[in-house]
Amino acid sequence: MSNNPLYTITLEGMEFHAYHGCYSLEQLSGSHFEVGLKITTPLGNIAAEDDVTLAVNYLTAYEVVREQMAVTCATIECVAQNIIRALLNRFEQIVVVECTVTKIAPPLGGKVRKVSVTLTGGR
Repeated sequence: MSNNPLYTITLEGMEFHAYHGCYSLEQLSGSHFEVGLKITTPLGNIAAEDDVTLAVNYLTAYEVVREQMAVTCATIECVAQNIIRALLNRFEQIVVVECTVTKIAPPLGGKVRKVSVTLTGGR
């Protein structure tokens, strides 16, 4: 076993109303989105010291996502990339971030319930 194993923090089902999309209707009225994260980071002394200040704070991670969801993009790929960059900038201990952005009921005439992209980025 490694002296400093990696662990993953998962945040699922973060819901937002935002104005991402290339269609004028999406830019005017917005759409419903769901964001999921998998954040990989070294365990370090978090468990041994039982010290939350050493961990990636998931409330702060949520706030980073919320801030990025307020930045309008034409593509959900851009949204996911912005979230990954912002998380890597905010938390120096993050090694890898996997971000899934899902648009609920995209404007395709009811033919598709959801569309998602997943991007992975890291150091």
